Order: sequence, then C-alpha cells, then structure tokens
Amino acid sequence: MLKKLLVLDGVMAVAKFRDDGSFVEGYGMMPDEQLVGLAKFAHDYKRMVQGNADQLSMFAQVRGWTPPGGWIVRGPGMSVLSVSNVVAVVNNQETSINEVMQELRDAANY
Repeated sequence: MLKKLLVLDGVMAVAKFRDDGSFVEGYGMMPDEQLVGLAKFAHDYKRMVQGNADQLSMFAQVRGWTPPGGWIVRGPGMSVLSVSNVVAVVNNQETSINEVMQELRDAANY
C-alpha cells in the first residue's frame, strides 16, 4: 500500500513509522538512512502538532481541533506531508497536495 503513493505525480519518498517513532518501512528517491530520519522527523513533528492542537482547543474552547488530521511543512520546492504514521516528501511543482493527503489518509487506515 505504501509503494502505491510513489506512483502519484511529484511524490519523491514515503515512509511509515510506529507510534513509538521506530521506522517500519520506506521507499523512494532517498537513501535508507534518510528515510529513517524522515520517519523520526515525522514522528517528532506529529507530537508537536498534537500538543499545539490540544492547546488551541483548550484556549479557543472550540471543538474540532483535535486530533489533527495531518500536517504539511511546505518549502519553496518541496514539502513534507503526513497523516497518522505515514509521511511523504513531494515536489511542489509536480504534485497535487490534496491528492497526496487523501492517499496518505487511505494508507494510514490500511
């Protein structure tokens, strides 16, 4: 299921990690050690986003902020997208962010 993401336009790499942050698998145009690093980054960032969403929910007193459905870190040429325990690196010029996020949701529920 994870490899299916690589056929989407602009997807350069994908990885999956466990709730404790340990690397499960990864594929794409990155060396194995970078895929492991991508998974670690995604795990750590997911925890930060969850903490921020919890604070926003508490201070805003508005339901719907938690749990976050995913996150995106967008750079000028590439972006990192993640849903649950699945993460992808994409080329901004070649990809549809909405399509990749939907496929990440599907992969996360597989």
